[in-house]
Amino acid sequence: MRYIIDHIPQSTPHNRRPGLSMTPTTITIHNTGNSKSRARDERAWLANPANVRTASFHIVVDDTEAIECIPLNEVAWHAGDGSGVSSGNRTSIGIEICESGNYERTMQNAVVLVAHLLRERGWGVDRLRRHYDWSRKICPRLMHDGGKWTGWEEFKRRVAAELEANEPMTKEEKQAFDALVARVAALETKIPAPAWFVEEFGSADLGGLIQEPRFTLEGWRTLAVALRAVGNGLGAKK
Repeated sequence: MRYIIDHIPQSTPHNRRPGLSMTPTTITIHNTGNSKSRARDERAWLANPANVRTASFHIVVDDTEAIECIPLNEVAWHAGDGSGVSSGNRTSIGIEICESGNYERTMQNAVVLVAHLLRERGWGVDRLRRHYDWSRKICPRLMHDGGKWTGWEEFKRRVAAELEANEPMTKEEKQAFDALVARVAALETKIPAPAWFVEEFGSADLGGLIQEPRFTLEGWRTLAVALRAVGNGLGAKK
């Protein structure tokens, strides 16, 4: 999925980008309500002179790309609940999910996008809102399911899973992981005979059969087991 920043000008008619600063506290999910338009079409419509509506949004996503149309620290008119300081319009990032193209791929792109936005702000899925939550509009309509909102609950579950799958390691987890990587690397590195092998068997060249033998640590252990099994044969101390 490509992420494109293509902000509409502040001079766009009908105050669609009012230029009001915003410190978002939630993310609001919408469907575009248009089964044919793609993200680029929705972005173009925001600046189309034929568009006489004030409604706008921050990001629109389809099955190939996401386009940021208004900066995420500015107000967009997407929630339909007025301009009060606690309104969705003044406090929430509005994301439009396209209904055209491969909708499952679009949904997956939306999941990844929303999880990224939540993660970079240190938020969880409790910060997600429906357009419906602000103004009781049946939106995102493709998650409505006759009022059961099962699609909405599934969307939140998918976002939560994406957050968990990509959660950064803690400092302690990183240290443990690095130690494990070092141990695995040591096991895979070919080395001369360890001191314990020479101490037990005397010679590491198996009586001259192998010149300057080098094995992995596991290889030396396997060889030691084999030599013990044959009674400390080739190269064993007398």
